[in-house]
Amino acid sequence: MIIPDQHTHQTHHKRTTCRACESARLLPFLCLGTMPLANAFIRHKSEFDNEPSYPLDVYFCQDCTLVQLLDVINPEVLFREYLYITGTSSTMATHNTDYARTVVDLLQLRKSDLVLEVASNDGSLLSCFRSHGVRTLGVEPASNISELSRAKGIETVNEFFNLDTASYLRSKYGPARAVIGNNVLAHIDHPLGFLQSCRQMVNDDSMVIIEVPYLRDFIDRVEFDTIYHEHLCYFSLMALVRLFESAGLSVIRVDPISVHGGSLRIYATPVEHCATHTPDIMKMIDDERAASLHEPDRYMQFACAVEKCRDKLRTLLNDLTHREMSLAAYGAPAKGNTLLNYCDIGTNIIPYTVDKNPIKVGLYTPGTHLPVLDISTLLTRQPDYTLLLAWNFADEILSQQHTYRDRGGHFIIPIPEPRIV
Repeated sequence: MIIPDQHTHQTHHKRTTCRACESARLLPFLCLGTMPLANAFIRHKSEFDNEPSYPLDVYFCQDCTLVQLLDVINPEVLFREYLYITGTSSTMATHNTDYARTVVDLLQLRKSDLVLEVASNDGSLLSCFRSHGVRTLGVEPASNISELSRAKGIETVNEFFNLDTASYLRSKYGPARAVIGNNVLAHIDHPLGFLQSCRQMVNDDSMVIIEVPYLRDFIDRVEFDTIYHEHLCYFSLMALVRLFESAGLSVIRVDPISVHGGSLRIYATPVEHCATHTPDIMKMIDDERAASLHEPDRYMQFACAVEKCRDKLRTLLNDLTHREMSLAAYGAPAKGNTLLNYCDIGTNIIPYTVDKNPIKVGLYTPGTHLPVLDISTLLTRQPDYTLLLAWNFADEILSQQHTYRDRGGHFIIPIPEPRIV
């Protein structure tokens, strides 16, 4: 998912310039404190006292407008063993089915055409493409997750994706009609190099299709919990277009997507095929400017909203505790760990969380050390109130947990401000 660079012998380093334009005019606007890695779940209580932690500060580039972290963790530490699996959510299953159908129809893919997915995870999306009869290939650096993909019959290369990898894959498999990267560009310390690697895999009649969480939704909905060390970049369309241009790609279509709190799916083609971005793209950028996404003050306002959200959530949980209501949490997503740590919510307030992902059950959340229990625990213990850490799947979870709710249980949705449902 991340391209290793000259710093790979280090666990952590801090940038001094923008990773997109090399500007040093970087404005810090939000400090979430020092935190452990959001996916560094703990296996044994004996490890509690030795957790490494790193600054989690967010910056705005006053030249190219890219929002980003400057503290970079070695990708070998972050991604060689990974705990997030895309195939555990029915919402994502529907998303993947629709995604594959859209791309197959758009490019009129045939059986001989190759779809390459970078950061292919457990192969859930590529399985949908394979059902259409096209060739598929995954690139996934996490050894444990790539094995899950291979078990589904998806050919998967267990490597980081970079120019060397792209050159090797093209020589072995030929060019791809579509190179797909979902929720991976934000993980990249050198996003231009990543897009150049994608460009190397396609011909002029092909597409590079990238899905990223959208900065405008992130700001408008106060989605501060999506900030963690894996997410190095937070993209507006204006920042994305600059990067695609530099990689020799023209953006020809953008689809707003509801997943992950609001995302954009970017369709790009080599400039040799289409010399300029389409007018619709430029209109969206004008809309971003009207929303002040190029202005530092907008991000200062966001930081104030984040502090208010934290204070309201802590007040609500403390009130419930004083009323002797029983509490729990639902989900063990990376975003939940940012929220728990920033809001200082430990086992003294919420004694445990539950999750559907069997890889996480039996572990402890980083920093706050909530035990992760099987999802069935929610019904066996029936807490009065459950903090929904995986709020981006709220509709799915609320529907699935109708028995818990029918018995009188309530969920707390923390973003954009705490509310009880």
